Amino acid sequence: MQNKGALKFLAIMLAIACAFQLSFSFVTRSVRKEAAKVSGGNSAVEQAYLDSMKSQVVYNLGLVKYTYAECQEKEINLGLDLQGGMNITLEIAVEDVLKALSNHSTDPQFLQAMADAKTAMRSSTDDFITLFADAYRRIAPEGRLAAIFGTYELRGKITPESTNEQVIRVLRESSDAAISNSFNVLSTRIDRFGVIQPNIQRIGNTGRILVELPGIKDPERVRKLLQGTASLEFWTTYTAKELYPMMAQADNEVAGLLAAEKAANASASATETAAEAADEAAKDSTDVLSALGAAQGEDGIAAAATGNEISSLFSVFQPFQEGGVIGLAQSYDTAKVNTYLNMPQVRAMFPRDVRFMWGIKGIKGNPTVFELYAIKGSNDGRPALDGSVITDAVGQYGQTGSSAEVSMSMNAAGAKTWARLTADNVGRYIAVVLDGYVYSCPIVNGEIAGGHSQITGDFTIAEAKDLANILQSGRLPAPAQIVQEAVVGPSLGQESIDAGMISFVLAFVLVLIYMFFFYKTAGMVANIALIANLFFLFGVLVSFGAVLTLPGIAGIVLTMGMAVDANVIIYERIKEELHSGKGLSLSIADGFKNAYSAIIDGQATTLITGIVLFIFGTGPVQGFATTLIIGILTSLFCAIFITRLIFVAMLDKGWNIRFWNRMTEHFLGNAKIDFIACRKYTYIISGVLILVMIISLATKGLSYGVDFSGGRAYVVRFDQQVTANEVRAELDKVFTDGLEVKQYGNKDQKQMRIVTQYKYADDADGVTNEINEMIYRALKPLYKQDISIEDFTTTVNNPYGIISAEKVGPSIAHDIKVNSFIAVIFSLIAIGIYIAIRFKNWQYGMGGVVSLFHDAILTIGIFSLLYGLLPFNLTVDQSFIAAILTIIGYSINDTVVIFDRIRENQHLYPRRSRRENINHAINSTLARTVNTAGSTFVVLLAIFIFGGEVIRGFVFALMFGVVIGTFSSVFVATPVAYDMMTRKEKRTGKTIAD
Repeated sequence: MQNKGALKFLAIMLAIACAFQLSFSFVTRSVRKEAAKVSGGNSAVEQAYLDSMKSQVVYNLGLVKYTYAECQEKEINLGLDLQGGMNITLEIAVEDVLKALSNHSTDPQFLQAMADAKTAMRSSTDDFITLFADAYRRIAPEGRLAAIFGTYELRGKITPESTNEQVIRVLRESSDAAISNSFNVLSTRIDRFGVIQPNIQRIGNTGRILVELPGIKDPERVRKLLQGTASLEFWTTYTAKELYPMMAQADNEVAGLLAAEKAANASASATETAAEAADEAAKDSTDVLSALGAAQGEDGIAAAATGNEISSLFSVFQPFQEGGVIGLAQSYDTAKVNTYLNMPQVRAMFPRDVRFMWGIKGIKGNPTVFELYAIKGSNDGRPALDGSVITDAVGQYGQTGSSAEVSMSMNAAGAKTWARLTADNVGRYIAVVLDGYVYSCPIVNGEIAGGHSQITGDFTIAEAKDLANILQSGRLPAPAQIVQEAVVGPSLGQESIDAGMISFVLAFVLVLIYMFFFYKTAGMVANIALIANLFFLFGVLVSFGAVLTLPGIAGIVLTMGMAVDANVIIYERIKEELHSGKGLSLSIADGFKNAYSAIIDGQATTLITGIVLFIFGTGPVQGFATTLIIGILTSLFCAIFITRLIFVAMLDKGWNIRFWNRMTEHFLGNAKIDFIACRKYTYIISGVLILVMIISLATKGLSYGVDFSGGRAYVVRFDQQVTANEVRAELDKVFTDGLEVKQYGNKDQKQMRIVTQYKYADDADGVTNEINEMIYRALKPLYKQDISIEDFTTTVNNPYGIISAEKVGPSIAHDIKVNSFIAVIFSLIAIGIYIAIRFKNWQYGMGGVVSLFHDAILTIGIFSLLYGLLPFNLTVDQSFIAAILTIIGYSINDTVVIFDRIRENQHLYPRRSRRENINHAINSTLARTVNTAGSTFVVLLAIFIFGGEVIRGFVFALMFGVVIGTFSSVFVATPVAYDMMTRKEKRTGKTIAD
């Protein structure tokens, strides 16, 4: 074996890298265990301990040290379906941006175009500005948008001579700026929310933002927070010199209060009171940072977390005596400082108009330390200036080039106020505040006339551009609207973990047993490679920061089933070489060499479907695609190289390697079936099946999930046995139409899945709460024990009530449906082109594509035919499309192996007829076909039985697809390619070169 040393080195280095990546998960797990031990079951104390550890070094590797926060960023990320939380897709209200840019024009043609564009958004994949431009062009062919958008704010960008195309270009730029601003604002809000491993990302150029918040406890508060319009304000401030004497007095007062409380209360009573106060503060507060701090607890909790006794204000706060910053505090102490400064006895020591605000980010060099500012209020409670006066802002390098700055311009009214404000505050500071946090607090060096000024600070160019974007877009009312939402309770998440782990372990063991039984010693080698594959797969997933979801676990388990395919191909080729009389060493070498093309072609086609899934899928579907793609690559490495290295080592030591037992030595090895002769009968069977499915689709149709049809879906758990008819009868009293109720899981789980389209297109505040209350009122009589609306609607630690909720708006439902259709078509075309090029005959590509259409239609049809007849969910949604594409990848993998053997036979036996070569190819690969299908089906069966209700329909589609895909590879793809080649030969009178 060539390059054996290099391969060993690569395998060792990859193993070390994966072990390093996975080690962070073990470190964070040990910290969380310690937190649970210290807290004694008090969740507030446990969270405070974890917060206190964020800046502490918990992983020391000598030269490199990692804090708990850094380890958290590198550990395995669990998806929301495994730990509970919220998954939200927000869409920026571009309609409001255009209204603001037009200065709220009342032009009837403009208003009609806006209304038409809003209506068209529900059934179009185009963005709002494109739809608006098309509508305005249709309504007012001679109209000029420059007359509508030639406002003061857009002067210099839009002139009376600007064409409609130029105006649309400016509107698009302004809209993109508003979306970028919203993204930055949302990112900052989420960072302050105290959520572990949040995820926020823009979805292409759609104007949509995906937000994932694991373990969230108050969904309604999240909705309000994320949908609020950014509030940009300019405030004057107090200096540290002015407030330091008061801070010193406050320190003494807090010290006295803490000493008195310590003497008066027992530690157990103090802890209980702190937990109650924390829960109440987190529920009522609208300030994100104070709510986070409240969850960290009151007196005694922070001390328990850090191990240091809190005896005064200055024990958690470092005061300054000069400058615009009045002091510093660790992130986990900010709420404690807020609590102390807002005590009535302490508050009375400060001016009545002072408001304390924290900086938006940690200080340079220590991101867990935050600055506190003292904002000087006004008589009417309004800021000196707000974002509406900003006309332009640019982030750029300063004149020295050492740091970046922000140059901003104001309108006439703003310039006048700004000149007066700066003249009155020379030598003092003015804070730029967004959402209650200070972004910048520059010193005023003199009066600034004309409305043009620079904001300087310790900015990077990226930070300066972000601040400029916020300033520039501050005048734009661009609220984010929730168009898709999923809430999963932690109890359902834990059930998913348990079900996923059971199916994972069982499937893994079944594959190991299967391979060892069938291939003896070689099967044990394949099992070692499979374990290595699993190790590498998890290591690569963690290194890429991928999120592990329940479909992702299914993807890993499915990857294990398909991973043995490469080993099966190799082993079957080795068996052929051994049966031909070659020695063991030469048979292994030739077996590997002859199997490479089939393995690479088969995995490449599966890889194409994985990439298509990743591009067009979202959320859990992307998680499935990620594990599938990485699994294919690691499987190739392990099957081809790891097993080869083990075989070489065994041969060097003179070990005897067995590739069969008595029952499996000649398994399907002597098959001589005339598959080409059977094709007419199999065509009839396939035709009848397709006809049945088409009739079912035409008459019965499909049951679309909410991500295709739009609507709201709930999983509700009861405290006693109920039937779907009983639940439907109660809900019919409050919902007039668009209602579906089905049992979710087995009867012992006492769960129902409720789907409704009531007000699903309504984005108004409070609609979600309204529907939750309607469901509560309707279903309350079905509960044996009394249940409050709070217990029913919250997904946190509730044994009964709503344990998961999902909402999909009409526009995103349409986009998902269109993208899914495109994904399937694109995948079929891409695979067809690959096969046609790889095998140098378009007939092979056409045969493959026909069989894939055959598989797709039958799988879609079976969901129509059996819907309502089976005791699990058979709705068509994104996961179903993922199953279709996976089936396509699996089926074409099987087909390519047969095509590869046909190509080999044509080269080795040119005198044989094509019919003989094809029949021989199918027969010689039959053992591989059955073994791969069998191992994959066994794995899927384990997931189907033990994997949980969430993915049961998804796995059923895969199981059916494995059966039908194996059938089509043998009886559809190859015969169709044969018939098409034969027909062309008859028509042209020439033999096609193979």
